[in-house]
Amino acid sequence: MNKSNRDLLVLFNQEVMSPQAMELEVNSLHEMLFHVERLDHFVSTHELIDLNKYKIYNNKVEMKKLIRSRKEKPFVFISNLN
Repeated sequence: MNKSNRDLLVLFNQEVMSPQAMELEVNSLHEMLFHVERLDHFVSTHELIDLNKYKIYNNKVEMKKLIRSRKEKPFVFISNLN
């Protein structure tokens, strides 16, 4: 697994945890975030709202295509399904 360059702020009580336990905790947190942040999971939990066309995209293939295009358009929003 390729470790991405990310900044994490993790607060630990140093009196309770050893440095090895802290490192293990950070590594497991990184692994969990690596799997959760995948594009497949992202498109299954969000929808794309295009106010220019008055359209809501729920189709995973269309959403992946629009997100990967990296073109920022005005009045196009990503909404969480929660």
